Formats: sequence, C-alpha cells, structure tokens
Amino acid sequence: MADVRVGLIGLGMMGRHHARVIREVEGVTLSAVADPAGDPHNVSGDLPLLSSVDELIAAGIDAAVVAVPTIYHEAVATALAEAGVHTLVEKPISPDIDSGERLVDAFEKRGLVGAVGHIERFNPALQSLRERIEAGDLGEVFQIATRRQGPFPARIADVGVVKDLATHDIDLTAWLAQSGFSSVAAQVALRSGREFEDMVSFTGLLDNGVITNHLVNWLSPMKERVTVVTGDRGAFVADTISGDLTFYENGTTTTEWESVMAFRGVSEGTVVRYALTKREPLRLEHEAFRDAILGKTSSVVTMREGLQNVKVAEAVLRSAQGASTVHVSE
Repeated sequence: MADVRVGLIGLGMMGRHHARVIREVEGVTLSAVADPAGDPHNVSGDLPLLSSVDELIAAGIDAAVVAVPTIYHEAVATALAEAGVHTLVEKPISPDIDSGERLVDAFEKRGLVGAVGHIERFNPALQSLRERIEAGDLGEVFQIATRRQGPFPARIADVGVVKDLATHDIDLTAWLAQSGFSSVAAQVALRSGREFEDMVSFTGLLDNGVITNHLVNWLSPMKERVTVVTGDRGAFVADTISGDLTFYENGTTTTEWESVMAFRGVSEGTVVRYALTKREPLRLEHEAFRDAILGKTSSVVTMREGLQNVKVAEAVLRSAQGASTVHVSE
C-alpha cells in the first residue's frame, strides 16, 4: 500500500516538529510544505517551499497538518476540506465557537478525518493514568487538578492563555474523567501588557460530579505541567514534562466500627512510581491520525471534541468577565 501523502502548512516552532515526526512515521510521507512567511527553521529539506494552501493542495496530498496561527485555521482547513483532504489542525481548533462549528460541519459532511492536536492525550503518563482510573485503581474519583505554568512563548500572538494553554487542561480533564464540563468559575489577569490574558485560575464541575481546579499562566520563570487526580483510594500525580506517573496510596483501612464508619479519613500509604514505556506524544498523535485515515481503530481527537474544548474556554472567559459561575451549555 502506498504511503499517505501529507502536506504541512505552517513552518514555525510547532511546524518544524510536525515535519520531523511526519518524516519518521511509517506509512506516511511528507510530500509538500507551505508557509507564506518562509521557512525559518529550514525544515523543507529538498521539498520546494510553497506559499499557500492552494499550492499545497495542488501538490496532490492525501492529508494535511495545519500549524498556522489560530486566526487562520478556518480559512486554511476549510480549503483543505473542500479539496477532500484529511486534516489535523493544531489546537485550539478555532478562535471562537462559530468558526469551530463551521469547521466541524465542513469535515463531517464530507466524511473526512478532521482532527485536533490536543497532544496531552498521547502523553504516556496520562495514557497510563486513564487506564488505571478505568481499571478502578483509584476507586471513586473526587477531584482533578492541573498546573500548567511557564514563561511566555513569543510565538503566540493571536489568543490568550485560556485558549492556547488551558484548552490542554480542559481536554485532558474531560478525557481522564470521561465526562464533560458542566460549569466553570474563573479569574483572569493581564500582567504582561499584551492584548490577551496571560494568567487564569478556574474551577469546574463535571457532569459526573467530579470537581476540578486549574492554574495556568505565562508568567512563571519555571515550567510546570502537572495533573493530580484524587480519589477514594489515593491520588495519582502525572508529570507530563517527564512522562512520569506516581501513585500515593490512601493508607487508611476500612473500619467496621459503626460509630466512626461515617467519617472518611485518609493517611499516608505506599508511594509507587511506575516504570512506563515513554514514546514521543507527537509521534503517537501522528500515528493515530494515520490510522484514522486508513480506517483503523484510532484515538485521534476529533474536531467535534476540539470544538467542545473551545466552548468550555469561552465559558471560562465569560465567567471571568462577569465574576460569576457560568454553565457551559448556556
């Protein structure tokens, strides 16, 4: 079977990583690259540098990766959909809900694979964590908390920290809990003099009753990517920078003493750090995209799921603006 011919548009910081991984993944070939702003990282190699999505389509590609700024996602991805090209769009899928809905419709009505690059789902620590939650290792899940902090990336200019970074946490939280967000309550800050917010703290309530807490900013001198899931039997801590997963057991044993049975206590128990097979998340994401194109079972993040993340992000921003709890479905 011939390789899937993949085109890449957007050759910035994320585009260069996509180019490298596409060249490494079995069953796909990087066939064309495009960026009207040029090729600052020299990733095109022996491929001609194209300047538009129309030229990319004319190169005869089967699939494409869109790594352009978010404000251009709709125009570029719609052109690809109209040409019958399966597409992976970097997150967030769109700058707003209306734009995202048009993209979802463009791909779904044509029966094309439309995927969004929510790469955290492919992190080995989070994949193992979800498997262990499903297996009942944590018992009932009570809370999911995330911390995503670090310096401001100068490449981001068209959205704030909520849509750029917090959509990672929105997606991974709903995915781990297998439940969507019901409501959110948020506070944001603008401290760096940019147009958009650079700090957000918000809580959430999922449809299944799990409560969540998220701290996200571009103002920290250290980089942190941590997810903590607390439940009846203890807590899992996933570090998605290192790909490590640690379990802190609740050492309190069940009692049959009737007068104290109503109190749910905890104590420090055994701590286990799991040995995980650590494959690059971006490579796993591209393999899932390839498998979806070939009609195989795939864990690709769909555009409809990506749209739901934008809806939650919009609710976070509305909550901060109105200083109130916002129901996502509103």
